[in-house]
Amino acid sequence: MLGFSVVNAVPYELLMLPDIDKLSLAEQVAQMVVVRASGFLFDHQIQYPVWEPPAATLQHWVQDLGVGGVILLGASAGELAIRTQQLQNWAKIPLLVAADIEEGVGQRFGGATWFAPPMALSAIFRKDQKLGLHYAEKMGAITAKEALAIGINWVLAPVVDVNNNSDNPVINVRAFGETPDEVSQLACAFISGAKTHPVLTTAKHFPGHGDTAVDSHLDLPVIPHSVNRLAEVELPPFTAAIAAGVDTVMSAHLLIPSLDAELPATLSHKILTGQLRQKLGFEGLITTDALVMGAIANRYGANEAPVMAIEAGADILLMPVEPAGAINAVCTAVESGRLSRSRIRESVERIWQAKSKISCESVSTTAFVEHTAGHDALNTAAEILQHSQMIHNSPSALEKLINAIKVNNVQETVLRNLILIDDVFLCDFLNKLSPAITLPIEMGYKTQIIDCHTQDLSHLEANCPTLLQMFIRGNPFRGSAGLTRAAEDLFKKLLTTRNLQAFVLYGSPYVLQQFIPLLQADIPGVFSYGQMPAAQERALRTLFSM
Repeated sequence: MLGFSVVNAVPYELLMLPDIDKLSLAEQVAQMVVVRASGFLFDHQIQYPVWEPPAATLQHWVQDLGVGGVILLGASAGELAIRTQQLQNWAKIPLLVAADIEEGVGQRFGGATWFAPPMALSAIFRKDQKLGLHYAEKMGAITAKEALAIGINWVLAPVVDVNNNSDNPVINVRAFGETPDEVSQLACAFISGAKTHPVLTTAKHFPGHGDTAVDSHLDLPVIPHSVNRLAEVELPPFTAAIAAGVDTVMSAHLLIPSLDAELPATLSHKILTGQLRQKLGFEGLITTDALVMGAIANRYGANEAPVMAIEAGADILLMPVEPAGAINAVCTAVESGRLSRSRIRESVERIWQAKSKISCESVSTTAFVEHTAGHDALNTAAEILQHSQMIHNSPSALEKLINAIKVNNVQETVLRNLILIDDVFLCDFLNKLSPAITLPIEMGYKTQIIDCHTQDLSHLEANCPTLLQMFIRGNPFRGSAGLTRAAEDLFKKLLTTRNLQAFVLYGSPYVLQQFIPLLQADIPGVFSYGQMPAAQERALRTLFSM
């Protein structure tokens, strides 16, 4: 037995949250800290040891330091259900358990539902607003339901940034669209759906990360826009999300001179308190983005940044570089008079209010199976993929492709399935059983994969009919949302030799816009916002009329 028990969801307020005044200063400050941890149960499974502590350290942070929450990544949904129960058992005060699940629980935890990126909904919304909003609301509800089934009570979504910069390397398809109106409506629909379950939702990244060409995981982006422009484009989705009852707002690691010429938003009192609290009237939790990110960690001290964030108005310190050091630094700032005890208490009160909204729930194995990747959830995810998919060229071109393949197979011509991906070792949606590999094999193709580890392309056969599958989208740490030099060179080479039979692009519509002008008129292709196996299967079955 794995230790699951069947109990009803219990609000934290019924679990007797302690009187704040009976907590020591260090215990109060610790409640403001949310640490990163692996979803896997064993130390040898940890994938990011720089960020994710071994079990003994994690237990010390939760049990002894009394941190207020944990953000998890990795493992299957089933394993995570065990992990979250373990964490709650360690904690003296019930934990906020968070995850970046913008595309559904399955995006981070295998076995649960994995939706297409939010931008796919904007493609549907532009054709049929009612349908787009319907899917956004269902996506929010399903994500919240599945999150609770495995012990996650804080959904770090929706992204309400307006992605109006096609070169944005980190937001990109994570956004609900390119205009304030579509982002506002779709994000609010997501929040509405999620609020049917006792989880917290999060609007991010305030005051707007959509018009950047720099990844804040790596460096500090600068937004040069005027206050009027921010009010017209970046801020409306946050205003709408607040009106819709979003529980938390996450800050952006951005420098916006028109609001604060010196400090990034995460550390700016003018932005977090002046704009978000006072001007927009937000009364919920303000959380920083991860404090280990390069935009903050590379410029401000590991222990200074947490103090500055609280001075700015943050309630939650997400992923400080050194949790114990951050707690000690904030306590020292209070003892020296730099921060007041009342300022700390204000944040802990908001944390208590947030924890009273959510549920601490152990689940039975039956409930877990019923609440994750159910029939309705999978159908919804499939419908979103179907309605947002785009086809390049006419059906007749696809028929010609099928006929050519049949002829080539008879003649024993080598057909190549060429897959271009950032890094095959860091990819959780491609393996030997993925549709991107297995379906072309059924059609007689042989697989070749090119990624960042491929140094030389000279081994590629010059005259080989090729199906080109490209996985390109904006992602944290990628540094770019566009074509790599390898992708561009390869694509042009295939066009020059007239060996490109067909293509499938998974990810960024902006890359598709770069490709289309270069394509010959008779080359068929499919674009999918999603990259997961379900997206691969739908795209290839469309291409091959399977």
